[in-house]
Amino acid sequence: MANFALLFSILCLSFSQLICFQANAQPTSGFTAVPLSQSNFELQKPYDLSPSDRYSLNNGVHRFWVYSTDKPHTPSSQTRPRSEIRIRGYDYSSGVWQFEGEAYIPSGTTATSVMQVFGGSSRATTVMLRVYGGSITVYRSPVVLSNAYNRWFKVNVIHDVGASNVKVYIDGALRYEGSGAGGSYHYMKFGVYAEEGASNYMECQWRGIRLLRRN
Repeated sequence: MANFALLFSILCLSFSQLICFQANAQPTSGFTAVPLSQSNFELQKPYDLSPSDRYSLNNGVHRFWVYSTDKPHTPSSQTRPRSEIRIRGYDYSSGVWQFEGEAYIPSGTTATSVMQVFGGSSRATTVMLRVYGGSITVYRSPVVLSNAYNRWFKVNVIHDVGASNVKVYIDGALRYEGSGAGGSYHYMKFGVYAEEGASNYMECQWRGIRLLRRN
């Protein structure tokens, strides 16, 4: 009986260690970063303004800002104001891809998309990360990070096309897992895009941007 109790304790400890290991596993494990340069970063901003009116890049920090009264990115577009980068050169229709970066959102910015995986059959995007009242959400819900204002936090978003699966990690911890939205091609975007009820002024900063592909 004592031997059984000892064996049971060892098994429980091993299981706990396995769970802990999985919870702390690096989301980039098994992935390889693809080369990125400024030529891969296409800025989308109000069509009547110059890039420097709504975007800056200093010491590796991409700063995006936009006003709710700004024009869309093209004269014919019916979409809301934006200042965001669309990653060029790595559109994909298969495989497992990952976006990584650190974000900073100043207080006051709300009802704003700050990152998205574009492309879907049931909707325009596979996933969107938004800020509402200081919380980071996947679309409207669930909340993946509270008290997000005025601090840097790390974001990893993994899109498995074949499995139609999306995972969102915040500061290395898995905070969301859900289904994809279909679609025949996809790409990553980051910056600010006004949603319904957006604040008059929206800003987000990003640094350490990487795009990775599963080995």
